[in-house]
Amino acid sequence: MVSPHGIKLAVYLISSYFGDLNAKVCECLLRRGTQPLAQVVRFTELSRENVRNCLLVLIHHNCVQAFAVQQEGGFGEAPKVITNYMALFDNIIHKLRFPKFIEIVSEELGKECEEIFEGLLQHGRLSLSQIIDRYKQTSNQGDSSADAARDSFNRLVNAKFVERCPAPEPFLEPPTEEEAAAAKKRGAKSAKIQAQTMEQRALAAAAPMDSLRFLVETDTWNDSVEETDKKTTDVTCGTKRKQDNLESNTELLSTDEKKVLWRANFEEFICRLRHKACVANVKVRVNNDAAIVLAATLELSRHSETKLRIDNSVPQSINAIYDEVIKREGGLGMDLERIRASLVELGCEVPLMAIDETYSVDLKNIIEQARIEEVESIVLKRYGREAYRMFRLLSKADRLLETDKISDTTFVEKKDAVKILFKLWKDDFLEMKKVITRGTRQSEFLLWKINKQSLWEHVLDEMYHAALNLRLRITHEQEQEKEILQMPRDKLVGELGDRYKRLRKVRITLESSLMNLDDALMLFHDF
Repeated sequence: MVSPHGIKLAVYLISSYFGDLNAKVCECLLRRGTQPLAQVVRFTELSRENVRNCLLVLIHHNCVQAFAVQQEGGFGEAPKVITNYMALFDNIIHKLRFPKFIEIVSEELGKECEEIFEGLLQHGRLSLSQIIDRYKQTSNQGDSSADAARDSFNRLVNAKFVERCPAPEPFLEPPTEEEAAAAKKRGAKSAKIQAQTMEQRALAAAAPMDSLRFLVETDTWNDSVEETDKKTTDVTCGTKRKQDNLESNTELLSTDEKKVLWRANFEEFICRLRHKACVANVKVRVNNDAAIVLAATLELSRHSETKLRIDNSVPQSINAIYDEVIKREGGLGMDLERIRASLVELGCEVPLMAIDETYSVDLKNIIEQARIEEVESIVLKRYGREAYRMFRLLSKADRLLETDKISDTTFVEKKDAVKILFKLWKDDFLEMKKVITRGTRQSEFLLWKINKQSLWEHVLDEMYHAALNLRLRITHEQEQEKEILQMPRDKLVGELGDRYKRLRKVRITLESSLMNLDDALMLFHDF
């Protein structure tokens, strides 16, 4: 379930990139859930042609996924196949962190790969021949530019920064009679769960097989495909990409079947950023040695044949960890005992058998600690040090705490403690429970606790709200100084020069704040 301000931020991003019509269609899907074309037309009150074109643009830019399901016909009618559309909220929000993705590619693979990858981010999805054509137009390497583009593209695929696009419209098989009967028994309560699993099934069905996901076939480089590609997508960089030539699902499917389309692999970048955040948190919270060992373990996990897990790193032997640690800056002087001590500090248990001495780091716990610290910093800035101490006590408690207990432990006067606790409860940072004891004298006690799951959702929605406000402020500042931005640089002197410097300073401040806020967004949503 997407939070209210999360939807507003996603809609604003779509409006910024693709215009108001696309934003209206996207908002309908985000607020109402998966819908067929007829329902989107009905709720948006746009023409069928406009809605179809908007959906195709959003699909092309990985913001919407289509899938087909079988629907029972009316009395005496045969079942019919209906195409449904669902908004991909995560992919829309990923547009906030495109600069981070580009920075990762640039640092690891260089400028040439960065240029190709940036094109994929701009255009959503491209074929190999389109990537080559675009690279030829931007590079000055002459005939060798095609070979350079192929080499850079292969490096991007090998690093898993680029992947094949999912199927444009997978068909979901209808549930069996046994599954349908079980769903009826569960009743209406299971309808929402069934809808969610249908969307998950659609994404799984659309995803290419692991054996094909990063496979580059040389026979796709041919002239006929290049001609087809030139007719299909010719988008100018920096413009809003509305593809009016895509008029129907049939046209989109028939075009895509003739070529392999590629897109940025967001999953890999989020994985890299998750690991980076874990290492940074451990470096501050534990020590530098533990951060080096964790970074080495995660690097080994990425190159392991075992599929990387979100909650834990892939188990690695102590010798492999040692070999990787000594390659890293600051790790050359570390011996096995120091590495073992750091692994223990990371929460790893020492194996009983030294023959198979392997370690797996609990990343979920590290992320949990980072989230708590992030919320504690919010409480400190918003409510003061006494509230921070009380919140920190409750975050570590594994049970409900009574007001007197909180007051005595944190050295806060009971009268002040009650005011602070009520304020935190009113702002959804705490949960309260009243307990009434009956006897010779009736007494009422207030018990307090933190419900982490609901708190994470509340904080995340506040962060979406803040991110939206920052984006709106950036747009407002640009609109205010629109004339300055359109003037040649050599004419920006005197007062005009001062206004330009002010705008540049404000933009840098706002955009850096947005990037820092996005780190916290990923911590609560993507990690």
